Amino acid sequence: MAKLKVGIIFGGVSEEHPVSVKSAREVAKSLDTDKYEPFWIGITESGAWKLCEGPDGDWENDGSRPVVVSPDRTVHGLLVMDEGKYETIRLDVVVPVLHGKLGEDGAIQGLFELSGIPYAGCDVQSSAMCMDKSLTYLVVSSAGIATPNFWIVSADQNIDADKLTYPVFVKPARSGSSFGVTKVNSKEELASAVKTASEYDSKVLIEEAVVGSEIGCSILGNGQELFAGECDRVALTHGFFRIHQEETPETGSENSSFICPADIPAESRDLVQETAKAIYRALGCRGLARVDLFLLEDGSVMLNEVNTLPGLTSYSRYPRMMAAAGLSLGDVVDRMVSLALAGK
Repeated sequence: MAKLKVGIIFGGVSEEHPVSVKSAREVAKSLDTDKYEPFWIGITESGAWKLCEGPDGDWENDGSRPVVVSPDRTVHGLLVMDEGKYETIRLDVVVPVLHGKLGEDGAIQGLFELSGIPYAGCDVQSSAMCMDKSLTYLVVSSAGIATPNFWIVSADQNIDADKLTYPVFVKPARSGSSFGVTKVNSKEELASAVKTASEYDSKVLIEEAVVGSEIGCSILGNGQELFAGECDRVALTHGFFRIHQEETPETGSENSSFICPADIPAESRDLVQETAKAIYRALGCRGLARVDLFLLEDGSVMLNEVNTLPGLTSYSRYPRMMAAAGLSLGDVVDRMVSLALAGK
């Protein structure tokens, strides 16, 4: 049986470039090369696309050939520059291993739609909605699921700081991994926090601080056929959770750790998983996503955020939750590919 030709895209121009490379390295370790013939497409921090041997080593500077995913459906794959000429490589499926802007906001998914190549993960619409926290909240609240109160502002807007109840969180509306997020404890801190968030996005979210446990749930599947991994709980010693902000995240965070399976009652676990599935469906997600919720003191849950291409690094939450439910990263990738091909 012929191997499936899989294009795996990683890197990218967002602030999450290093995390994407680390995720791709874990995928490389887990990929079943008896089933798949991988074509590694690395996007440098400057935006150059390169066909390389993989995400290890100095792939950005080792002479890898320029490559693009062709939007021409008759190509159905890659255009590779070789000695002044273009070589074509037909792909069966694309697996994006990209995080943040231009990776999980619908931009690259639009290229895949134009190309006609089946691709793993959420489509254009669900990617764009989940990337914008304000749109996520509007859709999820309309489905009858609780969300935090929030306000949308711009960096140059005159904000009446006296109308807010502190603390609040100020964050870019369309960014990931806690980049640009500030906990604001008084009105004097608000302007600086808005300025920090606006460095990452012109649309800034001011959000009420929710008192509750941060619980994550990994989801895999399409439509009604969804698999939920074990829940995890973010255990904080101080401050607030800032994923991927540490100098060496592989060695752990200075203020947080993850308990997986989450040390919560069984009924709370069931509520988190069912609510996560309902959110996933309401937003039109497919393939995979990590849904983060707050578990409140009264036992109810509230949405925190949805990540449509969650980290797959050695220290990331999504693969840990799936592993706790019996699925290795290799199993997850297999299902991602199968789901992409089933939905073509």
